Amino acid sequence: LNTHKKAMKNKDKFAGCSVHFVTAKIDSGKVIIQKKVKIKNGDTIASLTKKVLKKEHLLYPVAIKKICN
Repeated sequence: LNTHKKAMKNKDKFAGCSVHFVTAKIDSGKVIIQKKVKIKNGDTIASLTKKVLKKEHLLYPVAIKKICN
């Protein structure tokens, strides 16, 4: 989907990640948890991808706990 490339091309100030329930449509399920990541002037697609991935790895355990409780 080239999400990070699109965010940088649009000169967005933030990107982010979310954990959501999966449905037949892409990214249409109810959001469980999400976080923003600031896009800085020196960011590249690779550096932004890395920052978002770090946040994703922190979100998954939180989302699982939230669902299980």
